[in-house]
Amino acid sequence: MKKIMFFEGDIETQGYFSQQIAEAMRALGHETFMYDLSRAWNSTEKFFRFFERENTVLINFNFHGMSGEDYFLDESGRTMWDVLHIPSYNIVVDHPMYYHHFLENVPHNYHHISIDGHHEKYMKRFFPEIERGPFLPLAGTELNPNRSNVPIACRKYDVMMVGNYCVPQTFEKFITRIDDEYTAFYYGMIDDLLANPDKTVEEVVEAHIIEEMGDVPEEELKKAMAAVTFIDLYVRYTVRGRAVQQLADAGIKVHVFGDGWQLLPCGHPENLILMDKLDSVGCLKKLCQSKISLNVMPWFKDGAHDRIFNTMLNGAVCLTDSNPFLDRILHDGADCSIYSLKHMESLPEIVSALLSDPDQMQKMADEGYRMAKAEHTWAHRARELHKLIERA
Repeated sequence: MKKIMFFEGDIETQGYFSQQIAEAMRALGHETFMYDLSRAWNSTEKFFRFFERENTVLINFNFHGMSGEDYFLDESGRTMWDVLHIPSYNIVVDHPMYYHHFLENVPHNYHHISIDGHHEKYMKRFFPEIERGPFLPLAGTELNPNRSNVPIACRKYDVMMVGNYCVPQTFEKFITRIDDEYTAFYYGMIDDLLANPDKTVEEVVEAHIIEEMGDVPEEELKKAMAAVTFIDLYVRYTVRGRAVQQLADAGIKVHVFGDGWQLLPCGHPENLILMDKLDSVGCLKKLCQSKISLNVMPWFKDGAHDRIFNTMLNGAVCLTDSNPFLDRILHDGADCSIYSLKHMESLPEIVSALLSDPDQMQKMADEGYRMAKAEHTWAHRARELHKLIERA
């Protein structure tokens, strides 16, 4: 059995994911080590006591340990993973376009794991030299696996939303930084995505570049993708804000847990209940008290978000937009409720209908729990990773 190193102490959610996978890996017989990035030098000393040559691997998220950290480099600039011949399995929970600068300098025995099918296609197209797979969607955590979930009718919050909000205009400095022609070019992409939310960012960017400039070399298109991440951010915060705004302005109280929501333009801000930002366990606790959890996908067009499975595993009804991957595993009206990004004006009607029928909500919550418990916990993902690292 391989020994496995994980990271914690930086991005809280990714550290929590790592802890869940590590726990499942220990149940499968692996020895694990949690490297605390907030105490790097102390952790390095402990790691060398854990390390076993030719039998140790790294499972990390979003290039932790591969971002130029001094404590993972030797005097010649080589990474610890190369020096010690440690294979790395990097689960990337954002679009690869955010990480070109890291992808161009990965360790020798590097494996890139995507959480979205389109991210996998992007990697195959623009970074074919990098070993990829398997496709591994995010998963969920059940806070109290040995206790029954609180019945829907007894829950404290009608609707909750977990996640931060940023005013889309924050990104205008990138959109307008060159000249009026480029500004119109970028806004054309944004308008296209908002009008056609089934499209990926890379699909729209490429189409608009070809329309404006004709065919361009693949390497130039690759560079362009890395330069327009602000379009992804602008669009995802726009739709996230619109979803919450639709409900609040229709008179439905929404408890929002995260930063920035006080900045949301809202006709009825009294229905926007601002709550503290929470860590992963705190979010799970609130899901245990919520009837409906609103999810707005962060422009993943062929994958899942952990909010979906966290919601189901903790007994709430998941209200989410969808994509082809989710269409294959979710069943609208049976184990969740699905809305369309093209018709967000229907959200208040959907929520009102759900809240008026707690018995039906309970059936949906129960079915959602069974579905997520059967296939979409971190223990399920750990089993896939176990097979991958053991056959290497």
